[in-house]
Amino acid sequence: MTPILSVQGLRKDYGNGQGCFDIDFELFAGEVLCIVGESGSGKSTLLATLAGKLAADDGSVVFRDKNERAHELTRLAEAERRRLARSEWGYVTQHARDGLRMNVSAGANVSERLMALGERHYGRLRAAAADWLEKVEIGADRLDDKPCAFSGGMQQRLQIARNLVTRPRLVFMDEPTGGLDVSVQARFLDLTRRLVHDNRIAVIMVTHDLGVARLLAQRTLVMQGGRVVEAGLTDQILDDPQHPYTQLLVSSILQA
Repeated sequence: MTPILSVQGLRKDYGNGQGCFDIDFELFAGEVLCIVGESGSGKSTLLATLAGKLAADDGSVVFRDKNERAHELTRLAEAERRRLARSEWGYVTQHARDGLRMNVSAGANVSERLMALGERHYGRLRAAAADWLEKVEIGADRLDDKPCAFSGGMQQRLQIARNLVTRPRLVFMDEPTGGLDVSVQARFLDLTRRLVHDNRIAVIMVTHDLGVARLLAQRTLVMQGGRVVEAGLTDQILDDPQHPYTQLLVSSILQA
């Protein structure tokens, strides 16, 4: 099976040892990859560089779109990057307010990406928005409500609908459960797992929570000091960590 994302030697260097260095991995359709590590480990820098929000200093990121056309993201023109960001991938932020337009309705938030791809039929836009609200367990009767009227968990689910309405191949998630309480977090993870399975989406998720990685990810990268110190199947890494840093992370959870 051909990977939809191939990363080789990726580097983003802020100086003073800050950034991410020599990153290599592949990602396949329907797979969830978690990037874990403490604050300052480089995981959010890696995610932003993969998504083109930061310019890489070196390395290669090859993305295959729905038509199996390969794109070298580190050399992509900005207009093409924006097109792919609207159609082929999504980006879910830690704070939903950063990923939503809070002054327009939930329906407008979801249908905006379709409009960016050329859809102008009002009825089809509303129907698609209502359908995706239902998919993320928000009633279609909330279509005209603004996100500020939603709870934090609902705002995150709305952000999921906004990103998935164009049926992207790849979704980046930056600590999407960080601000949610335990019960809301569990519901969000169950929803994400179902949508990934049903739509064959690939997900790269940054998290500091090893429990989230265990519940959601097939594979995990452990980062320390901007470098991947351990990589492999999530259960294997968490049940039998090999690197001292990973052992420390796992033991801290067991002692909590």
